[in-house]
Amino acid sequence: MKLREIAHSRTGDKGNISNISVIAYDEKDYPLLLDQVTSARVKAHFAGVVEGEVARYELPKLFALNFVMDRALGGGVTRSLALDAHGKSLSSALLDLEIDAVPNKL
Repeated sequence: MKLREIAHSRTGDKGNISNISVIAYDEKDYPLLLDQVTSARVKAHFAGVVEGEVARYELPKLFALNFVMDRALGGGVTRSLALDAHGKSLSSALLDLEIDAVPNKL
């Protein structure tokens, strides 16, 4: 299934950094986010767009994850000619990430 089926997102951008929060609609789905929406998967999902590091922060009381993506906006919003590469568009693209409906058993 697509991530958008169990979560929504909020975004922000400053300079060449994009910040995307992924928030579960229902707390029962938060373990899926923790298990499957990793920094590595987000970086791979944005291959060719995000050139820097992707840091993940967990917000368990909000059932959310926050991703800070460095060098993600083609030099920055005011320097980039790519209108589709900014925060809101990136969050929509992230919600297209494919996830399994059941958390992986480690």
